[in-house]
Amino acid sequence: MIVRSFKEIEGTDRHVVGASGTWESKRIVLAREQVGFSLHETTLYAGTETTMWYAHHVEAVLCVEGEAELTDEETGERHWITPGTMYLLDGHERHTLRPKTDFRCVCVFNPPVTGLEDHDRNGAYPPPEPIARQETGS
Repeated sequence: MIVRSFKEIEGTDRHVVGASGTWESKRIVLAREQVGFSLHETTLYAGTETTMWYAHHVEAVLCVEGEAELTDEETGERHWITPGTMYLLDGHERHTLRPKTDFRCVCVFNPPVTGLEDHDRNGAYPPPEPIARQETGS
């Protein structure tokens, strides 16, 4: 059993600030736990714009705080995301988030990420690599 809080991973290698400066992510469950998914709390900052494309991952996102416009870059369709709204990128859609306020969400990735990823110039994370399980203590 693993018990871990977002608070205790602040300032560790599990707390990642995107190179773009538009987001930060606290990655509480990673590939090294070998449970088949990763779990993150991500905050995208108000007034920013972030385009992403998870070519190698499926992501589910549940908004828990804030508001943002989500644009499917393939279709042009726009959605207003508010607390309690979930979106699932089950087709590897290229998408853009434009937060009106700081936008906090809980994200699940399959396959899981290692925790070191950042978006490349296409907005994608690299393909997953096998990783050995690490003992965490708790």
